[in-house]
Amino acid sequence: MFVIDKHPIEYSVKSIPIRYEFAGVNLMATQPAAAPSSVLTRLRFRHLQLLDVLGRTRNLRVAAEQLHITQPAATKILGDVEAMLQARLFERLPREMRPTDLGVFVLRYASTAVADLGKFVSELETLRAGGHGHLTVGAISASAAQVVTAGIRDILAMRPRLVIKLVEQSSDQLAVWLEEKKLDIMVGRLTEPRHQAMFDFEVLSPEPVWVVCGRQHPLLGRARLELADLGEWPWILYPPATAIRQLFEETFAAAGIRSLVGMVETPSIFSTLELLQATDMLSLQPRAAVEKYVSEGILGHLPVPIRRAMTSYGIVTRKNEAPSQPMEEFIAVLRSAARRLGAAGHS
Repeated sequence: MFVIDKHPIEYSVKSIPIRYEFAGVNLMATQPAAAPSSVLTRLRFRHLQLLDVLGRTRNLRVAAEQLHITQPAATKILGDVEAMLQARLFERLPREMRPTDLGVFVLRYASTAVADLGKFVSELETLRAGGHGHLTVGAISASAAQVVTAGIRDILAMRPRLVIKLVEQSSDQLAVWLEEKKLDIMVGRLTEPRHQAMFDFEVLSPEPVWVVCGRQHPLLGRARLELADLGEWPWILYPPATAIRQLFEETFAAAGIRSLVGMVETPSIFSTLELLQATDMLSLQPRAAVEKYVSEGILGHLPVPIRRAMTSYGIVTRKNEAPSQPMEEFIAVLRSAARRLGAAGHS
């Protein structure tokens, strides 16, 4: 934090007066501006670990416990980092440690670095033990139901000892994890304009949707259904930032339906299946995620026309990052699976 009083002050680039406040004590010091090379030689993984945990917990005591160190040791590490960077990274509030604007920037890089090194160590141990590496895949419900499942089957036939972690979530959350390098690859959609500059996107498949319900639902006996008939029933919906939720709201607004009788929000297809079977609720779902349950008689399909289709989902990867060999092979089998399933759907 720079301190500027009422009088003009002079300083050179190499000597910057800063106000450094730590543990309630204000210290005035004139410190030389740290060169990038100096920061790199002094910054340690322990510093990054503390920043990562503190950014998530916002509590120094809890962060110290998670790192198995004392709170005074954690306090010293944070003080060392702030002195090294010559910047205040957290506001010390009575109930939390709140990141400053600069702190948010630093925390993002600390989290990425910790995730990268953790992945490196995990993959190294797997390879040393004779394995074939790790792959962390994020997928939306529709892609997980068909294309990703087929892709995992095919890649495991090629690499039986490959360790795959599959995370199913909405595209907006998967994009956050992909940016933070918690995922290697994502099968979903770009949900924000800034994603165009961050990620590469390759279309895999369109995503038709169905209105579904429990197999005992009263609407299944209707000879003719219109959208207006569906406004009288409670709904299970995906979160607001998802493409399928936006499609639902646009469709109902166009039909003149302004409010719902009741609503449950969840990204979980499994929770949705249980609720549909136990209640008279309705849900708009990707056809690929529910078609199997309809054909098996677990759910009912209400043939209500949805005028607009969702945008296609696809393979999403970080820009300017060379993929590992398992990831290249997985992308290839995803393309093949999408073509195969697309051909079957049109036959």
